[in-house]
Amino acid sequence: MPDLLEQLRGEVIVCRRCPRLVAWREQVALEKKAAYRGREYWGRPLPGFGDPQAELLIVGLAPAAHGGNRTGRIFTGDRSGDWLFRALYRAGYANQPESRDRDDGLQLTGAYITAAVRCAPPANRPEPAERDNCAPFLVRELALLPRVRVLVPLGAFAYEVLAGILRVRPRPRFTHGLEVALPDGRTLLCSFHPSQQNTFTGKLTEAMLDGIFQRARELAAHPASTTP
Repeated sequence: MPDLLEQLRGEVIVCRRCPRLVAWREQVALEKKAAYRGREYWGRPLPGFGDPQAELLIVGLAPAAHGGNRTGRIFTGDRSGDWLFRALYRAGYANQPESRDRDDGLQLTGAYITAAVRCAPPANRPEPAERDNCAPFLVRELALLPRVRVLVPLGAFAYEVLAGILRVRPRPRFTHGLEVALPDGRTLLCSFHPSQQNTFTGKLTEAMLDGIFQRARELAAHPASTTP
């Protein structure tokens, strides 16, 4: 499985399926943000990363233009990642509470992080066709992470993508803390995205995010009973 995950990562990195996203990610990598003017940007799609034996899968929306699109690792080097990695560290899933670049020693234990869309989109809004082009990558990741028991979509966009792939019917309306028991014993556990829009306004607090990963631990230890 680790070899197949590595093969998938290689395919993700060279993907050029979406002309609008290719143009945007490369433009951002060329023009850069003033604070990072002297640094080389990744400027390519981002593969997932983490523990191949993960019981927890976290799915974000897409890389940030000057976060993952710069560093080469999802959630690394941006404010959303600051919140996420602190919470994962407190929950025992990460060995350090922050991540600034992809070679900073961050290790995840029992968790794997990926995204619904692998390229930074303009205005952080992927188009439906771009979402659909990326979906097969997530389908394959799910197949290559057989120990996953809890799937945490960060935000409504990631929830809709995961719910579509997993064929959730009926599909409850997204809200923070929503739990959807799947027929195979896995659980969808929803969280607000740790974006500044949510954290600055208090819509998402550190206690709320901690609660999600505490609950993930409980669900992984005691999965929902399967349907015959």
